[in-house]
Order: sequence, then C-alpha cells, then structure tokens
Amino acid sequence: MFDTFEREAFRLETLDDYSKSGSVNAYKTFLAGEPQPTDYNDAWVSELRSHTSKGKRVYRVHILSRPLSPYLRFELGWGYQKNATGGEEFFILDTTDQPNPLEGVPDFWLMDALTPGVLNYSEDGAFRGADVLPPGRAEEFRMYRDTAMAHAEPFLEWWAKYGE
Repeated sequence: MFDTFEREAFRLETLDDYSKSGSVNAYKTFLAGEPQPTDYNDAWVSELRSHTSKGKRVYRVHILSRPLSPYLRFELGWGYQKNATGGEEFFILDTTDQPNPLEGVPDFWLMDALTPGVLNYSEDGAFRGADVLPPGRAEEFRMYRDTAMAHAEPFLEWWAKYGE
C-alpha cells in the first residue's frame, strides 16, 4: 500500500506501546538515557522524503492520554521529531480530559482515502499483520480520519505544552 499511494497516506495510532514492533534497539537506547543515534530512523525518513518531495501528504494522529508511557515518550520525543524531517505531519488527540471519540477503532492506514488497512497488534505491542479492506469500507475509515483530525491538535503545539 505504501509503495503505490498517489496523494495521501493517513495513519491512526491508538496504542501506548509499540515496543515489540520495530526500533527495539533504539527504544532500549532511549530507556538507558543514551543519546539518539545519528542514523536513527534514516530508512523511514528516506521513504517519507521519496513521497513528500513529490507533493504527497503523509500524516498521522495518535490518540493518547497523559501521563505518557515510556514508549510514548520515546516515540514522540525521538520518532516524531526525526520523522518530521522527512515531511511527515503529526497530530495528537489527547483524551486525558475528554472522552475518546474513536473508542474501539483500531490502528489503520488509509491510502488516498480509498484503501484502508487495519493493523493488528498483540497485547504487548507486537505487530501481527495487516488486513487490507475492500474499497467499500473506505467511507467508514474516512469518517474515522475526519473525526480524529477534528479533535486533534498539531503535535508541535501539543508537545510544547506537555512534552517530557
């Protein structure tokens, strides 16, 4: 899906911990209080640039509540900051003081507002695979995207208030 989208790729993140899904060594480095490796996430940043340099939009909303889990401090502090250099946009839907308008909605990618792919994770944050859904389900996921964006705020504004 990521190789063939033409205009936009939207991601909804709903978990507090993806620590078994990638960047495991970087996460351990973060937890040890060591500095971020200079090559951290370079492959993903290159992938992002290959799309954003062509005018494609890559953006995501993360639904979370405070206090942040150790993994979220890592993802937002290292991952989002680095990925933004590749042109990815980030938004936060903070449910600390408000109900979650998307309670029960799974993690997903929505490509070109036409192709939803639901991402499956284990209880401990390990990626278990994706289910690409038929185009007939796209409207449901566009509504999820629109709801997320309507309730989210830009990451940098949120991070300036709550970043750790």
